[in-house]
Amino acid sequence: MSSLLRLLLTKSPAPGTRNIQRDTIALAMDDGSEVAVLRVRDPRARRLRLSVDERGARLTLPPRASVVSGERFLELHRDWLLAQLRAHAIDDIVAPLERGTTPALPLRGAMVPLRWEPGRYACVVRDGDGLVFRHTGRGGDDALRRALRDFYEGEARADIGAWLPRYLPGLPRAPARVRLRAMSSQWGSLAPDGTLALDLALVLGRPAAFEYVLVHELCHLVHADHSPAFWAEVEARCPDWRIERDWFREHGRRLKAMLRVLSGPPV
Repeated sequence: MSSLLRLLLTKSPAPGTRNIQRDTIALAMDDGSEVAVLRVRDPRARRLRLSVDERGARLTLPPRASVVSGERFLELHRDWLLAQLRAHAIDDIVAPLERGTTPALPLRGAMVPLRWEPGRYACVVRDGDGLVFRHTGRGGDDALRRALRDFYEGEARADIGAWLPRYLPGLPRAPARVRLRAMSSQWGSLAPDGTLALDLALVLGRPAAFEYVLVHELCHLVHADHSPAFWAEVEARCPDWRIERDWFREHGRRLKAMLRVLSGPPV
């Protein structure tokens, strides 16, 4: 492997985090159920905001908003919240990771058979056409989820390493680094410093769709916007990009939800 590819495919530390405070509150609904709402105080927020996606409900408070005003805002939008939660419900995604019993894991558009066996530490490894989840029997669920995220990241970096060389010669420069993480809505982004970020959930879907996202973000090294010239660059490198974009519209939320259910929130 060249030194350039080794640099691009090496894990890089996450950037500094903002001073964001998080906790969870339970909201009683009219049907007798309770909804867990993630309450986030974000220094960048300018107003109260309630949002819902496949991860659940989120209430964002600006720095000076009181807890009481947030609760009142939540109560005021109770009916809207219930309707949105129903609209975002995704049935039969995948069962949560369970030690010794989870029979298969999603990978590259398929459910791959999984076998569990004792090991010195938690890790997921390939075994022929299947996977083996080795575990100590003592670690908690967090250790299993970390091991699964590490496995998915390794698989994703292997795919990127196979695809990237064919696109680098046509670019004005290479990405400074490649980061993989769970993203709430985007599939990828290119930072001003050249850092290419990709959603870890991409490795769960079909490879053609993953490669399209990689090409899309690489083309931003040529054009930073989404102008006709940008899409011409994408077209030249990925003629079937419209097919993959439509695939994401149909299956994207499911991929993100599967990653969240299996490996937990971003770390």
